[in-house]
Amino acid sequence: MAFEFAQKVLFKHCDPAGIVFYPRYFEMMNDCVEAFFAQIGAPFEEIHRDGAVPTAQISTRFTAPSRHGDHLVLTLKPVRLGNSSLTIQTQATCGDALRFETEATLVYVAQNGRPTPWPDTIHRALLPFLEGTDDLENNSA
Repeated sequence: MAFEFAQKVLFKHCDPAGIVFYPRYFEMMNDCVEAFFAQIGAPFEEIHRDGAVPTAQISTRFTAPSRHGDHLVLTLKPVRLGNSSLTIQTQATCGDALRFETEATLVYVAQNGRPTPWPDTIHRALLPFLEGTDDLENNSA
């Protein structure tokens, strides 16, 4: 199962030529992740009271530029769930055109910044998104 997040390319995302400045894509990715967690009942404002979900690793391939006014759809797919980690794949498209694809590993951490197991409620909420994958893990990240 995948999560979709619509993002219009705004002036703030662009360089003077009207093309998305690549660091802004990472902000869009994070907005997508934050919206995903809110949808599964774990909004960041609640998670961040006792811990956090930082990105531990990310690999991104940019395939085509996006321009001011484009309407992107970011599609997030969880692919691996560990004891304290979650690997996601995200693609951004504009119509049929791929703009970027990325794979990132998020880690649930306690207030001390150390990895800690996902709370049961979040772990259970993530499981339906992993149905059909072969990468469900039970080890620590």
